[in-house]
Amino acid sequence: MVISALFLQELQHFSTMMIAITKELNQGETRVAATPATVKEYIKAGLTVKLESGAGDGALFPNADYKDAGAEIVSDARSILSNADIILKVASPALAEIELMKKEAIMVSFFQTTIEMEKVKALAERSITGFSMHLIPRTTLAQKMDALSSQANISGYKAVLMGAAHIGVYMPLLMTAAGTIRPARVLVLGAGVAGLQAIATAKRLGAQVETFDVRPEVKEQVESLGSKFIEVGSGGDEGAGEGGYAKETSEEYKRKQQALIREHIALADMVITTALIPGKPAPILIGKDVVMHMKPGSVIMDLASENGGNCELTIKDQIIEHEQVRIDGTSNIPATMPVHASELFAKNIAAFITYMIKEGKLSIDQDDEIIAGSMFTRGGKITHEPTKNAIEDT
Repeated sequence: MVISALFLQELQHFSTMMIAITKELNQGETRVAATPATVKEYIKAGLTVKLESGAGDGALFPNADYKDAGAEIVSDARSILSNADIILKVASPALAEIELMKKEAIMVSFFQTTIEMEKVKALAERSITGFSMHLIPRTTLAQKMDALSSQANISGYKAVLMGAAHIGVYMPLLMTAAGTIRPARVLVLGAGVAGLQAIATAKRLGAQVETFDVRPEVKEQVESLGSKFIEVGSGGDEGAGEGGYAKETSEEYKRKQQALIREHIALADMVITTALIPGKPAPILIGKDVVMHMKPGSVIMDLASENGGNCELTIKDQIIEHEQVRIDGTSNIPATMPVHASELFAKNIAAFITYMIKEGKLSIDQDDEIIAGSMFTRGGKITHEPTKNAIEDT
């Protein structure tokens, strides 16, 4: 096998490389990018780890546990950011943090590159190699690194519990001396990872569940969980996109979809929306006029609120009521379960970092599908074509 000179230049000894873990700055972000368990993995691989004091507090991981795992606890975030070779974060770094990073460092976090374009440009200007956990390919080899799926699982699970707390009815069928209580009706829009977990959780709680998705190939999965699958009946793969994601549909399909959703949503006690299209605003599935026909006391849990929401009335990170219908726009549901959310994310990101270790050295192989697919800046350039195109179009 011929190894290119560029590839050889990418090899760096880990003995001199330091990972920085700092506090998350976004309001309400309780997760942390590394746990004491993953710190041990990094040290075993030959890295040193420095942690800003209190970075794990929100996820209930105290400084002492990190210290016992081998991390150095530092009070000043500026000093570790400016000296770190690798910076790990949950949410994308603030512009002020990027300015502190040394040139040619490596940064790994969740990062919506076609939306957070100013930050992308700032990373490129400092010649920082940026990796987004949003961009990890959905392949068998990359499953351990799939942070979107691990966090979406939490969102789907917790959304049902939050929704159940909003509605004024039981979830399961109950037979009582006073009579029979019918089960709650739950409608799930979107059968991706979050949607499938929402179905499973709602069924475990005893609800009657219906599910809609534009991708006909998910019907078997949906029905295996005990949900009824609602089909528009376009006669093709109208909404099936690459990598298991949905894609935008035709106007005719959207009209049929809206009519079908209106019919079923009017009967639901809880509606959970999960429809997202990578790099684009979330599609509107529930218009204001549809909400007007929903049952009084019903709830919409909008898991797409971060990208605008699937409901026309959704307001990010607010819970509102419209015509006696509650609409919950909580955008960071995984942060409400910080222990397991952090454990899973930390494992995902550790799997990615250790994947780049080849024979004790760091290898950023730009011919590797996972590494190249998740990288968006390198050597002062924007390497991710959709991101580059989005920036050029602004």
